[in-house]
Amino acid sequence: MTAFIAIAVVLTLLALAWLVRPLLWPAGGAGVSSQRLNASIYRDQLETLDRDLARGIISAADCEASKDELQLRLLDDTEDPALVQSGGQHSFLTSRRTAVVIALLLPIGAVGMYWWLGTPGAIDPVATQKAGEDQVSQMIDTLAARLKANPDNPKGWAMLARSYKVMGRFPEAEQAFLKAGDLVNTEPDLLVDYADLLAVRANNNIEGKPLELVNKALALNPQHPMGLMMSGVAAYRRSDFKQAVAQWEKLLAVLDPASPDAQQVEADIADARAKAGLPGAAKAAQGSDAGKLPPVDPAAVAGMTPEKINQMVEGLAARLKEKPDDLPGWVRLARAYKSQGRLPEAEAAFGKAGKLVDQDPDLLTQYADLLAIRSNTLEGRPLALVTKALALNPKHPMALMLAGSAAFRRADYAQAITHWEKVLTVLPPGSPDAKQVEAEIADARSKGGLGLLGKTKP
Repeated sequence: MTAFIAIAVVLTLLALAWLVRPLLWPAGGAGVSSQRLNASIYRDQLETLDRDLARGIISAADCEASKDELQLRLLDDTEDPALVQSGGQHSFLTSRRTAVVIALLLPIGAVGMYWWLGTPGAIDPVATQKAGEDQVSQMIDTLAARLKANPDNPKGWAMLARSYKVMGRFPEAEQAFLKAGDLVNTEPDLLVDYADLLAVRANNNIEGKPLELVNKALALNPQHPMGLMMSGVAAYRRSDFKQAVAQWEKLLAVLDPASPDAQQVEADIADARAKAGLPGAAKAAQGSDAGKLPPVDPAAVAGMTPEKINQMVEGLAARLKEKPDDLPGWVRLARAYKSQGRLPEAEAAFGKAGKLVDQDPDLLTQYADLLAIRSNTLEGRPLALVTKALALNPKHPMALMLAGSAAFRRADYAQAITHWEKVLTVLPPGSPDAKQVEAEIADARSKGGLGLLGKTKP
């Protein structure tokens, strides 16, 4: 905005200088006057008569008569013009006053015309963004009004639901999805969008109804990118690392290998392979944190372009600057930043979520994972957050897994076994997850020299 004003001022001054200069500094009188010009012409004509007389072309009488005629005409043409001077010399608008009037009216007129015909708000990015959001809100409200008048429009309700979701109006979005009816069950995109909405409203918990919707979507389209992403995330969170690898490898097959999304998914697969003990895990685990969660989130949908995701994230960040008390908004922003790899900003957003994080074991565990990724260790602040999560929910699976991993790394195998045995109590016996945890426990017993019952071997 400052640059625009500066350029406008410079251009106005240049225009003023071009207009006012001739009035303030008129051109000097060095030019040839009409009297002098006429006298020069008549002098040439007299000399021509003298030459013609000398050559005998005209007679002396004709020469004298012609000279008399020229002299009379010269007297008429060189008469003193003082008698016919304009009375304008006494006018109020002198050249200097005219220059002052132009100097005042030109800037005032330019500003007034721009204010009347232009768009001053367009040079203010904050005002422009707010105007854009207001326009979108007005369009959404208009659509909602039409649907209330004509509710038998499933596609309209689906469009309204997605619009509400983008604007962060989640309760209204859920109601609109419900009114879309059977249309949702026939469209994989709608099923996944609805599942993502329900997961966000449930503090990013994909289990239950959201996962049912994701599975429906994958039944209709087994290669649906966002469906595969969410299915893998759900499997990872319940420690079914093999299933997570299977889903993310399907996702990797439909992504551009050079895209940031593909690189992120490859990192997630490597981490899950390491935890599942699958082939290639040793190589994948190099340089990685064996106890960290994959930095993925359903918000990082593979079905959207990175540009659209960035726009949504930046839009959310801008809204939170105006409404810093929106704690769920800060949580969503933290997860989005984390999925983009913007870890310092994600940490700052988690910090601004404040009490909401301190009261939610899921959020505490995610925050701990973020700090562990940044510091490459679970000790210190990450472990303190995990301990808080376990105080709120002593059987939180991921918190118990992280606590066990931290104990394992500091060679406190007995403590690691204690945490992992608690994980077994919340997993279905004989499930792949339970078998994986049992393998971890067996490894800890072996390294700690503990018997099957937890007693030290003789």
